[in-house]
Amino acid sequence: MAVNLEPDRALLTDGTVVAVRELGAGDVGALLVLHESLPLEDRYLRFFTTSPRQLEDFVSRMATPDDPNHVTVGAFRDGRLLGAASYIVLDVPTQAEVALVVSHAEQAHGVGTLLLERLCSLAVRRGLRRFVADVMTINSRMLHVFTNMGLVWTVTADSDVVHVDLGLEPVDTYLDAVADRELTAEVQSLRAVLKPTSIVVIGASRKETGVGNALLRNLVAGDFAGDLYAVNPHATSVAGVACYASIAEVPDVPELAVLCVPADKVPAAAEQCGRRGVKALVVITAGVTEHPELARGLMTAVCEHGMRVVGPNCLGVSSGEPGVSMNATFARTRTNTGDVGVVTQSGGIAIAVVERLRRIGLGTSNLVSTGDKYDVSGNDLLLWWERDEHTRAVVLYLESFGNPRKFARLARRVARRKPVLAIRSASSEAGQRAAASHTAATATPAITRDALFRQAGITAVDGVAELVDVLAALHGQPLPDGRSVAVLSNAGGLGVLAADACVHNGLEVAELSSATIAALRALLPATASTRNPVDTTAVVDERTFARCLDAVAADPGVDAVIVVTVPTALGDPASGVHPVEGKPVLAVDAGQVAAVESGPVPSYTDPAQAAAVLARLAERAGWLARPAGGDELDGIDLDRARAVVARHLEDDHGDGWLAPDQVVELLSAFGLPVLGGVVTTTAEATASAQRGFGCPVVLKAIAVDLLHKSKGGGVVLDLETPEAAADAFSRFRALFGDRLRGAFVQPMAGRGRELLVGVVNDQEFGPLVVTGLGGIDTDLVDDRAAALAPLSAADADDLLHGFRAAEEVFLDVAEAPVRDVLLRVAKLAELVPEIAELDLNPVIATDERCQVVDARVRIEPASPVDPYLRGLRAKGQE
Repeated sequence: MAVNLEPDRALLTDGTVVAVRELGAGDVGALLVLHESLPLEDRYLRFFTTSPRQLEDFVSRMATPDDPNHVTVGAFRDGRLLGAASYIVLDVPTQAEVALVVSHAEQAHGVGTLLLERLCSLAVRRGLRRFVADVMTINSRMLHVFTNMGLVWTVTADSDVVHVDLGLEPVDTYLDAVADRELTAEVQSLRAVLKPTSIVVIGASRKETGVGNALLRNLVAGDFAGDLYAVNPHATSVAGVACYASIAEVPDVPELAVLCVPADKVPAAAEQCGRRGVKALVVITAGVTEHPELARGLMTAVCEHGMRVVGPNCLGVSSGEPGVSMNATFARTRTNTGDVGVVTQSGGIAIAVVERLRRIGLGTSNLVSTGDKYDVSGNDLLLWWERDEHTRAVVLYLESFGNPRKFARLARRVARRKPVLAIRSASSEAGQRAAASHTAATATPAITRDALFRQAGITAVDGVAELVDVLAALHGQPLPDGRSVAVLSNAGGLGVLAADACVHNGLEVAELSSATIAALRALLPATASTRNPVDTTAVVDERTFARCLDAVAADPGVDAVIVVTVPTALGDPASGVHPVEGKPVLAVDAGQVAAVESGPVPSYTDPAQAAAVLARLAERAGWLARPAGGDELDGIDLDRARAVVARHLEDDHGDGWLAPDQVVELLSAFGLPVLGGVVTTTAEATASAQRGFGCPVVLKAIAVDLLHKSKGGGVVLDLETPEAAADAFSRFRALFGDRLRGAFVQPMAGRGRELLVGVVNDQEFGPLVVTGLGGIDTDLVDDRAAALAPLSAADADDLLHGFRAAEEVFLDVAEAPVRDVLLRVAKLAELVPEIAELDLNPVIATDERCQVVDARVRIEPASPVDPYLRGLRAKGQE
């Protein structure tokens, strides 16, 4: 197996950037220097002796590129090898012995865990299941490294040596540990971007119409708390800031450099910053991406000098955190200091969000415009905001996902702590994909993206206006315990509209208790309506209206209240609207000018606005209440499933679709209740198969280019005799001619509800699991729900109830067997990435069980990827 000598950038726990790659023959010298530099104690712990023999031969074997059983990865900084991790495959082909060496000066900076993560990822992709190692009992640092990995491990003590056995399956404890290490490293690395102690603006023009001038003036006007410099060889000062001819002449090394130079000057400016020791760049300049040589030049400088970079082609960054006060953007309006973290690829969206927040008295903790997103991305900012105490809500506008699976895991962690909102952008494809299966035809980019948002707990909104509407409510109101809403109004017609809007948004209009109705009758005139929606009439004063609100909110059957008021000549009860302990209250004031006003109770101009916002709050509350884990699945034989796939890939020269008997074997390996059958190639064999089953059978043609068998005349039902079965095969021969490859004989299935369960594997997002109506209804009714694998138990429940006909279907169908099928299909797609498409249609479901009657699976070669591997984004990847 060829050695990959191309380095990836990654972060150590102190925030510094290193290059990580496999080692080859050219690295023997660096490996030797690393080992020879070890102090005696480290040598003893590494080799169990202070004088290892034939060290040169040993390190030469570590970097042997033509030996796939011996793999070594190393971490470099400034061309110097900091550490190396290696494995050598033992007699058991799925097991390898692992070893680690780190320069003494670099220990405790996370080099060891970073290298072991890379080595584990390589090993899993190459079929290994376990690492073993012998560690001296006094080597507490190495044992600590193994402990911190988060993998399932066992230790056996033997005199002065501990035998360590590490399972390489990426379990949740391991993925959580990786994310924690990444969080620590990212926070340290991004300090130079979001909390710099000094900034230099390169390209600070004297012209007020220049971008560099505007950005520098914003920094000055925003009272940036650190040291501020400018680079302009033709000026001594700009906006009152001292200018220097080049970055080399700036008296102190700035942490952050903002580049506002022409596109063709960006690579040289970045290189000069790197040589000077600048830690991070914000590249405002547009036009870099359109010229590959400029893009390469920029990234070469960034990688060589270990810098972080925002942009290019971006609005800039701002931070309102205490002690920073940085507005390194060229926006015209000053950003309000607040508690909303915003990351957006679009500078225009950033300006719109900031302006709308300012109008309702909210502001940002950090604003990052990522532009063309060469490095710093939404994933990085999610890590920063996860533990940032100054950020109470997160806003995302992402036009693309470099690594959706990693993004989903990070977003899910953050959303458990604080609201994460995303503005939906347009789909990347116009219309559905051309696909052979019903499942694949469902998987438009919008459906996949929305599934990701929903499962990760992200509140998706359609536009900046709706974003601000929701933020206004999240800022000061609690989440509801359920979806039951009371509407209180002094204008009956608007109250009815509010109730209708609640139902339209999936909320419930609460049935008020008799005690609540009695309390309202005691407060209101006889002409009032005391049933939900409550109409107080226009004659009540604000004090009475406030007491009505308290009465309605106190009802145990009410989870939230929408209060609708209009001013009249008799008074304006809006002033009586107040917060209620433990329950959200949203106001609708038809007389207010602004579309939304924040405050103790957020106020909107239209009932539909308030209902839509309340639905978003209920969605978040429901997601937070969901159990996080999945069901334990037994009866899975992964080796058997992989063997089916491997045999097919080795033998297949066609379109990738598995033969029916292969499909049955694959599904059976994952415990799926698939109806078996027999493949036949002659009329006589078909008759014999029918005789063997001893019951009515169905015959399904196996023919070239016959994907939808029923449509193509390739299915014959209720064949009760061997003669009928043989005759049906003969008819297939006449219909399909040379295209016929055989037939699949199955016993007739029992009756029940027909469902579809399927998978389509998206190269970026991973497997998308789809369910809905099956059988002939699949083509007649477009009614399906979708979710991304891996599925939790809650995700599976969402799928069960996510299609429109679900409520009717599960009146007479047991949910548990269908849920089990969904979870097993998702696990199959997750663990066998070669599955490109899978259609189980129909799945016959009854009140006791379900059975897969027909199934098709298409296999493609898959290059194993590790979406959770730590590493910095390089242009085009996240």
